[in-house]
Amino acid sequence: MLTLRSITNPQDPALERLGRLQNAVYADPNMLIPASMFGQLIQWSFPERQNFIVVAEKEGDVLGGAVFHLFAEVGAGFSSFLGVSLAAQGQGVSSKLHHFRWQTLEDALKREPEGLFIDVVNPARMSATEFEAEEKVGSSPLRRRRVFNHLGFKQVNVEYVQPSSPPITNMDLLFYSPARPSSIPTDLVVDTMKVYWQPWLGEEKSARAAEELRARAGGDVLELIDP
Repeated sequence: MLTLRSITNPQDPALERLGRLQNAVYADPNMLIPASMFGQLIQWSFPERQNFIVVAEKEGDVLGGAVFHLFAEVGAGFSSFLGVSLAAQGQGVSSKLHHFRWQTLEDALKREPEGLFIDVVNPARMSATEFEAEEKVGSSPLRRRRVFNHLGFKQVNVEYVQPSSPPITNMDLLFYSPARPSSIPTDLVVDTMKVYWQPWLGEEKSARAAEELRARAGGDVLELIDP
């Protein structure tokens, strides 16, 4: 029987198992929060930012999991990772994790969140080498976007740049809310990304990246389109 739970113990052996799964199913694990940081991540929570890791298990095996964050002042979340082992794909594990993730955010916020953001690769902006890396781990960026669309995510219609060094420009920003809105306030997007970026960019750089995102939005409201 599949069980879902939130991990609160930094010594939980499921964290290491999730790390192995993450490395196995993601084409470039270096883009993700490493498993060596998972224990520290779930301990490093503040009123303005709470971190969560949830897993889907069957008979002690981790079949899937998600790493995500709640920004209480904004009232929204961002998910860094959701993945399912190759053997468990097609069994509804992603959907169960997705809904459990949303319920976890709702319970922590004590109200329905404004929404949940993720960023995903856009196949149209991928190189042949990047496609080959996806194929090696049995992954497909096209299939992944179809899954997120099925789960209810929509693409935020704005040029999205992940402010790393160098900047990453082959990704799109997606948004989920069970209310299924056709647009969202630009402030919600900008404020969420600013607080998400702040831990590794610092206050000044994250604020600058957020304002650059606002400038690219070009207005107070952003349309949501099919991913």
